[in-house]
Amino acid sequence: MSEERFIDLETRLAHQDQLLNELNDVVTAQQVKIMQLEELCKALVQRVRSAGEGLPDSDPGDERPPHY
Repeated sequence: MSEERFIDLETRLAHQDQLLNELNDVVTAQQVKIMQLEELCKALVQRVRSAGEGLPDSDPGDERPPHY
């Protein structure tokens, strides 16, 4: 194998390692963001459920139709 070809392969490998590390950082940051969003969704669902529990149960027979 020629020296020039060997240097080219080493250079490519170094660039691929750098790219792999950058992609890993992006995936890790995305996972953190996904976990934050999941927690936010759970909190919002809980808030909506607790807000719905405070509403009085109404009988639809007592309501006036919308055309009145």
